Amino acid sequence: MKPLFFALALVGAPVFADPLPSWNDTDAKSRIISFVETVTNPESADYVTPAARVATFDNDGTLWAEQPVYFQLIYAVDQVAKMGAADPSILISDALKAAAAKDYKALLETGEAGLIEVLRASHADMSLDQFQAEVAAWLDDARHPTTGMRYDDMIYQPMLELLRYLRDEGFATYIVSGGGIDFIRVFAEEAYGIPPEQVIGSSIVSSYEVVDGVPQIIKGADLFFVDDKAGKPVGIMHHIGRRPILAGGNSDGDFEMLEFTTAGEGARLGLLVHHTDAEREFAYDREGHIGVLNRGQDEGPERGWIIVDMAQDWRTVFASNAR
Repeated sequence: MKPLFFALALVGAPVFADPLPSWNDTDAKSRIISFVETVTNPESADYVTPAARVATFDNDGTLWAEQPVYFQLIYAVDQVAKMGAADPSILISDALKAAAAKDYKALLETGEAGLIEVLRASHADMSLDQFQAEVAAWLDDARHPTTGMRYDDMIYQPMLELLRYLRDEGFATYIVSGGGIDFIRVFAEEAYGIPPEQVIGSSIVSSYEVVDGVPQIIKGADLFFVDDKAGKPVGIMHHIGRRPILAGGNSDGDFEMLEFTTAGEGARLGLLVHHTDAEREFAYDREGHIGVLNRGQDEGPERGWIIVDMAQDWRTVFASNAR
């Protein structure tokens, strides 16, 4: 989408181009535009200076899809399968064996400890450069198990338009994700126009080492910070130092980020993407292991948050379908 510009109407009066063309003309779209116009209008009592126009967004299920499991977990499983094929002796646990067999049901049954083990095996004890090169190569080759699409083609066109609209209006846009910060930084700038320094995510302990005369960052195996739920506001203040005025998510893992954002003074906006479209994407909310949305549905409307109905509010879903 091109930046906003004036176009001449037939009657000669200037009008704005639609900043969100992939959004249907519903209440959600009108409330978003009204909020942006209000906080960017110097004559408004709710005017916000450009320096304070901070918007934060979850990634999985908010900016790109997250079913049947988080895409970063699919990457981890694919890496363990490759490693196990090269050296079966590394498959020393039920979790690693399940990952090598790409048996997600068995892997999920190993619980959080099993998932962490798989993530460590695929993410740790390597240089940051090596890890990010492997993620980039995987994104080029891997395809989603049901859609057959590239994972970075399963980005939501309406959310891309929202990010661009906000930046056109002087906002700084950040990703605040429970996913790995180093994983998301590989593709965030090309996919979303969000540079690496504006990505906040979970991280593991890393160290600085000089290897064969080359200074490098080496990824370790221990968790450093989990950027999920109550961790999201902590991560925001640690990295940004400002309370956002707009926050978008899709699950109860984002509740505290929206709560923190909308509790500030002045005009504030919280937004939750509700996955209601089984035909064009996936339909899920209150149950399951991914993207559970209970508290957000129950309390969001009373708090003034926008619940975006994917089936009703979006003309199209994936960016690849809008090209």
